[in-house]
Amino acid sequence: MLTACCPSKSSAAETPAPLIKCLVWDLDNTLWQGTLLEGETVVVSEAVRSTIVGLDARGILQSVASRNDHEHAFARLEELGLAEYLILPQIGWGAKSRSILTLVEELGFAEQAIGFIDDQAAEREEVKRAAPGVRCYDAAQAAMLLELPEFTPAVVTSTAIGRRAMYAARSRRERARTEFEGADEDFLRSLELVLRIKHAREPDIARLEELTLRTSQMNATGVHYSAEALRALLADEDHRVLVASMNDRFGEHGAIGVMLVALRAQVWHLKLLATSCRVVAFGTGGNMLQWLVNEAASAAVHLVADFRPTTRNRVMEIAYRFAGFSRVECARCHGSVAQDSSVQRLHLLPVRKALASTMHFELPNLEVRDDRRSAVAHEV
Repeated sequence: MLTACCPSKSSAAETPAPLIKCLVWDLDNTLWQGTLLEGETVVVSEAVRSTIVGLDARGILQSVASRNDHEHAFARLEELGLAEYLILPQIGWGAKSRSILTLVEELGFAEQAIGFIDDQAAEREEVKRAAPGVRCYDAAQAAMLLELPEFTPAVVTSTAIGRRAMYAARSRRERARTEFEGADEDFLRSLELVLRIKHAREPDIARLEELTLRTSQMNATGVHYSAEALRALLADEDHRVLVASMNDRFGEHGAIGVMLVALRAQVWHLKLLATSCRVVAFGTGGNMLQWLVNEAASAAVHLVADFRPTTRNRVMEIAYRFAGFSRVECARCHGSVAQDSSVQRLHLLPVRKALASTMHFELPNLEVRDDRRSAVAHEV
């Protein structure tokens, strides 16, 4: 039976294991056979190569944490045709746990979203002590990882397929920021960011489900909406299912946000706002929220938003508070929004405000469901 060497001991048998977002490979006697520093000609088995290509096709990122000379090891990865599959490689002489924690920080992932594979039990144990959420695997399991549920997303979306390219674009973007001389706002303008919000359709469902499942930091409730639940909301005349995407001069960010809104006569109910952690620095969530506030102000309705605190979504709570939402009783809202003791209900009397001047917008009419006729370009 295949199991991770350092998973949480809680309810692995009761609930499906969370998906791994990034698998980190050791090199010597794990990704390749042999020890590079000992002058051996290291080779990659067809089974390991198939695993790397297969994980990439499923939208699972991959990186390296290895004690090796960086220049020598990376050159060998290039010769083997594998360097392109590996983002942010951590090759040096420090502890592998430090490399893992660097990836956690740079990618913005929870430890539970990271997997680590190494042939040495001592190395896996060292990572386990420093980063207990990381799931560790013996190198002997490399050929069988594709069989494990945590490496098997139910649906592989177009965004998932392009995820590695998006992170490569992110690296180029960050290099440009390092080289840019000027204020943060000026740099954001130089990116030529475009935020598009549209009414979701059937082809968007798989990615929206993925967003509700994979996004933890920028998820207002932490609730997973299944494809079936999303289709039901899509078919309901009183609900709006919205998908946000972004691009800039470095490339596409893909579908990065979802909003679920119930429209009532006097109150609009924001059931979920979730965005990818990849676009937090652009102020994406705040702009999506302000656009909804502006739409509600134009419709002369109140806004109520669901919020369920988790260990990861403090940033989303700040976004709601910054937009003006607060926990106050609203007589108009009683009867319009069903009671639910499991969430906080945040209220706002909407006031129109300008959207950020650092990006361009393509926005729909929220009350018109046919997005083909209602999307308009909008610049502030």
